[in-house]
Amino acid sequence: QVQLQESGPGLVKPSQTLSLTCTVSGGSITTSYYSWSWVRQPPGKGLEWMGIIRSDGSTYYVPSLESRTSISRDTSKNHISLQLRSVLPEDTAVYYCARQVVALRVYDYWGQGTQVTVSS
Repeated sequence: QVQLQESGPGLVKPSQTLSLTCTVSGGSITTSYYSWSWVRQPPGKGLEWMGIIRSDGSTYYVPSLESRTSISRDTSKNHISLQLRSVLPEDTAVYYCARQVVALRVYDYWGQGTQVTVSS
């Protein structure tokens, strides 16, 4: 069974870089059937899709976050990583990683999420 587990610091100071890791078990992140995304949910708001990394390593980001966001992978560890630079208090959210079934463009597996608070 596929499992996704997010990890990273729960507290980040403004202007710093947020770094999160998604550890994937039960399946390879390089399989062409799937892509991998980061999604966040600020308190009291809906889900916000941040970006995606495809099986060939190419990436795409939501335009509003593109200048501050990087998604990468470590195929040896089966990890997906997120970096969000120059964070603001508005970046406080629960951050999720999720697997997309490419052919259907639906997300079938999600991590449990990790709370990140941006505060000095």
